[in-house]
Amino acid sequence: MRAVAWVTVVTLALASQALAQAQTPAPASQPAAKTKAKPSKKPAEKKEKEKPAAPAPAAASPAQRAAYAVLPVAERISIQSDLIWTGDLTGSVDPEFGDRAIAAVRSFQRRNKAEETGILTPEQRQLLAASMRTRKEYNGWRLVEDEATPGVRLGVPAKLVPNTEIGALGSRWSSARGEIQIETFREKMAGASLQDLFDEMKKRPSNRRVEQGSINSNAFSLSGLQGLKKFHVRVYMKDNEARGITVMFDQAMETIMLPLVDIITSSYLPFGDPATASSSRRVNYGSGIVVSSSGHVVTERQLTENCQGIVVAGLGRADRLAEDAASDLALIRVNGARNLRAVPISADPPKSVELTLVGIAEPDAQAGERNVSTTPGRLRGIDGARVLLDAQPPRGFVGGAAIDGEGRLAGMIDIASAAVAGPATGAGQTSFVPTATIRKFMDSTGVAPLVGRGDVETAKNAVVRVICVRK
Repeated sequence: MRAVAWVTVVTLALASQALAQAQTPAPASQPAAKTKAKPSKKPAEKKEKEKPAAPAPAAASPAQRAAYAVLPVAERISIQSDLIWTGDLTGSVDPEFGDRAIAAVRSFQRRNKAEETGILTPEQRQLLAASMRTRKEYNGWRLVEDEATPGVRLGVPAKLVPNTEIGALGSRWSSARGEIQIETFREKMAGASLQDLFDEMKKRPSNRRVEQGSINSNAFSLSGLQGLKKFHVRVYMKDNEARGITVMFDQAMETIMLPLVDIITSSYLPFGDPATASSSRRVNYGSGIVVSSSGHVVTERQLTENCQGIVVAGLGRADRLAEDAASDLALIRVNGARNLRAVPISADPPKSVELTLVGIAEPDAQAGERNVSTTPGRLRGIDGARVLLDAQPPRGFVGGAAIDGEGRLAGMIDIASAAVAGPATGAGQTSFVPTATIRKFMDSTGVAPLVGRGDVETAKNAVVRVICVRK
């Protein structure tokens, strides 16, 4: 019944603006695939679902695997990046340096008339690094870390895309006038399948025309035209989350960019180990909502994952008590906290589409301070288990509160939804977890929610900064 109520409320509230929302911006682009899609004919759409698998490489020996296991992850990725540039390695990089990577080493050795041991000697490593150096230096090629998602790595032609922005979904590299754009993103699936996301991204934004598409069990790619730009998208799925990379460029840049598309997308490591992230990103900031006077705080699950320590600013260290992957909620408790001001939690949906988002922006956005601030938001609709918003909250608002027009808590701010945004706008679209879901999660942990009415000021007093110190 609550799901029906949500759908009814949102539908009625948005009905008057149906025409204004007829053209909604959508997600980013994707790399060329091998199975031709014919969007105008439905039978052709079904043929996109699977492409023939490439022949499996010969299994690597324990000695070959051991030779690379002792190397730092960054060096394993660097070797594979060089093998992609030389054409010996196809497909994405593998932090474990598995069978495909070792087969690529043998290919490199074979081309250079060396013994095909699958293990690079120091001299061969130098030769590999030098073989494409001129071309890489010409484009300013460098391996970088996606600062928005620790552990994620990729290669970018820095001379072509010198500008960098960090958003709620990922990072973006672009040329001075936007002719070239490279963007990473992530999408919580909330029970949706990869096929659902594939089908959705083929249609959005409305000016997207897919020319090629391919999908398998845990990844897909799309390419074609988006407005006047060529786009290529590659997406991977793991543990109920999809992560992807988009490359877009003006058609006039095709001669320069097309040879680089596969190199860029193949260098993308979507699910790296956050523990290998650089020390500059060892601390991550978000927000949380105090839900009990004894120190219980609800926040975003991913914010509190793989933390060496969790701190609630101004209150002290906290322990992670519970999580729910489906709703992306986590419950933490501040050690020794007493008499905190909690926010009342109602199970009712908001009665209007206008919301106020309450959170604490990251320190670098407010000169090192930790002031609570607000920004407007607006209900956009429902996508499966998620409630979508039209909003661009500052970094650090994830885990904060969404307040309805009557001053009631409507839900917790979650990460932006990649399926309804794209690099053409540079903006993400936020989603939030409804209070009904929060109450159900709290019930499962044995923490009783505070009931009653609240207001924006009450919510501001109950929103705290959550700090994760990574391992």
